[in-house]
Amino acid sequence: MQKFITAFLLILSGTTIAQTKVRITTAGKGWAANSVNAVIFRHNSLTSFNNTQYIAYYDSARRLVIGKRLIGSNRWTLQTTPYTGNATDAHNTISIITDGEGYLHISWDHHNNELRYARSISPGSLELTGKLPMTGSRENKVTYPEFYRLPNGNLLFLYRDGGSGNGNLMLNHYDIKTKQWSQLQNGWINGEGQRSPYWQMAIDKAGTIHISWVWRESPDVASNHDLMYARSKDGGRTWEKSTGAQYTLPITAATAEYAWRIPQNSELINSTSMSTDDAGNPYIATYWRDPASTVPQYRLVYHDGQQWRTRQISQRTTPFSLSGGGTKRIPISRPQILIANKKGRVLGVLVYRDIERNEKASVAYCNDLRQGKWQVKDLSAATVGLWEPSYDKEIWRKHNVLHLFLERVEQGDGETTRAIPPQPVQVLEWKIN
Repeated sequence: MQKFITAFLLILSGTTIAQTKVRITTAGKGWAANSVNAVIFRHNSLTSFNNTQYIAYYDSARRLVIGKRLIGSNRWTLQTTPYTGNATDAHNTISIITDGEGYLHISWDHHNNELRYARSISPGSLELTGKLPMTGSRENKVTYPEFYRLPNGNLLFLYRDGGSGNGNLMLNHYDIKTKQWSQLQNGWINGEGQRSPYWQMAIDKAGTIHISWVWRESPDVASNHDLMYARSKDGGRTWEKSTGAQYTLPITAATAEYAWRIPQNSELINSTSMSTDDAGNPYIATYWRDPASTVPQYRLVYHDGQQWRTRQISQRTTPFSLSGGGTKRIPISRPQILIANKKGRVLGVLVYRDIERNEKASVAYCNDLRQGKWQVKDLSAATVGLWEPSYDKEIWRKHNVLHLFLERVEQGDGETTRAIPPQPVQVLEWKIN
């Protein structure tokens, strides 16, 4: 018993735990009455440039806080910005990234409203500019802002223009030399006024952009169906299928490549994650329910260079059903998938939270995806509530070390909150054996 207590206290203090190779540091305390600080579609909650890591979150007064530290340090420098957000709506997330010159870019507080975007006044600074436009075009109905960094240091900004069940996907490009944004795509994945794409994106080592998405026919999450795919080898200007066949834009339900057919009412979740291996093969993590079962399972849908395949990762036993609009109170989180190449093998890590594991931050990991044997372990000692995982992509890409944004949060069904005091905002570091 004493050993257990000692280990638990060490985790809380931020000390490295040798047995599990987990280290946790605390930046501050954040809003926790819903999951706005800890939803999976934060791209990004953490980001790094050279030896500095940045973090962003809403505090208890719903103010936008940004911070930085030297990677490996326990000491965070925090800045409470002049900006606030409607943190009671879990859609209204904060997304950050650093460009190739070290400027911090930030977008926050969106659910079908005008663009809110700023950047640091100089590289490494936590002082932000005033609100800025990007291109000035179709920036009045923004949802799900996401930043991605290209290998040359330029940025991509992805968002939905319009509403659930009737929205189109937008793509902007930032040039670090001119410090200007331009619009690459205007609804290039198009719901034709009948449906919306809910997507996940990744950029591989060669700079190829991979995107996959489900279609949603209405605001009801039960209308999610199918998993589609496209890629771009020229920075987002033209798009092709996994076969190399060129798309004629816009991509619609009739012209999209279907990576996997999944009918409506399958408990298929939206807005999950994807990654790639060194060969540029895409891996998509999600969950859905087989027709003969009542239990949704975590799945991996991937392309092996020849064809699309799928594997079931979890062996869950607890049924649940998805229906209705707004942010749902779901007994499992959406999963993050991380991929690495090791000694000729492709390694996979699935990060998630499940009521069957007492709502801890957990990982399923596979040392060789060709074999498909997954092991499971918990990274956090205590519950994380209704948390979903997001992580520092740059540190994973460079070092294959997981830096995970961690905060215990709650979430009512729909856009409702739960009474919970502010909770520690932390970074959990885990190096795979």
